[in-house]
Amino acid sequence: TLRRLPILRLLLLLQILERGLGRASPSGAPLEDVVIDRYHIPRACPREVQMGDFVRYHYNGTFEDGKKFDSSYLFKDMSGTLVTLLGGKETVHTASGLIPPDATLYFDVVLLDVWNKADTVQTTILLRPPYCPRMVQNSDFVRYHYNGTLLDGTDFDNSYSRGGTYDTYIGSGWLIKGMDQGLLGMCPGEKRKIVIPPFLAYGEKGYGTVIPPQASLVFYVLLIDVHNPKDTVQLETLELPRDCVRRAVAGDFMRYHYNGSLMDGTLFDSSYSRNHTYNTYVGQGYIIPGMDQGLQGACIGERRRITVPPHLAYGENGTG
Repeated sequence: TLRRLPILRLLLLLQILERGLGRASPSGAPLEDVVIDRYHIPRACPREVQMGDFVRYHYNGTFEDGKKFDSSYLFKDMSGTLVTLLGGKETVHTASGLIPPDATLYFDVVLLDVWNKADTVQTTILLRPPYCPRMVQNSDFVRYHYNGTLLDGTDFDNSYSRGGTYDTYIGSGWLIKGMDQGLLGMCPGEKRKIVIPPFLAYGEKGYGTVIPPQASLVFYVLLIDVHNPKDTVQLETLELPRDCVRRAVAGDFMRYHYNGSLMDGTLFDSSYSRNHTYNTYVGQGYIIPGMDQGLQGACIGERRRITVPPHLAYGENGTG
């Protein structure tokens, strides 16, 4: 899991610290003198920090005797974490007047986030259903459930706790840019992990008290439904009898069995459970418009799959 990212214990010599501050080191101690003890590495490590990366981390700074001289946990900003660009001018942080000469420094570091300006949205398919009627495209309307976490696994939001899906249009500016990109190509019923760098999420400002500045976001998404206002009824013939004496037309009376499901496969109704056919006139407005259209042209004994977009079914109100 991404619950905890690498914790490093850094043994840092004062001479190297002085180098970072632009002062000459009298002993000329090499950088190899830094001792790194990686005493916890998570099972899943999507990437390791490299020069030029932007990182967010917590730390405690102590002397060899265990006395603390600095800690990011004492910061009063929203995130409480230290943010820095590796290889830049902000890689050295000291508490002036608290570090005596020739002091060996210990830093216990918990890495919370890492990203680079060259990063893109990363998607991982966790589950894809065998039947995919269509994939998400720009301008589509989608309904999905999600769990949102920071890169270290801290939860910040989820749709399940609100008891309803998140419903929105894709590519219309209603979502953060990374989410707009990450949902593209999904099938109904698909589960996907989407990792979004800060500059495609909430950037330097963060969001409220739950998303700190410069935070990467991880979404675990379950797509429930996708349609486009331009969609029409989609027909797929599953079984067609050899002899078709006549086909249904508007005005005909029909008796038929059906299983009705949502696009993610969730069953909502079935005539078989009542052991009775559904009997009605076709093309007369007694049933939803999509079924009125989808039943026309059917033969006796034919089996077909009819996919009806919301605007030809129960629309914004749903039913029951």
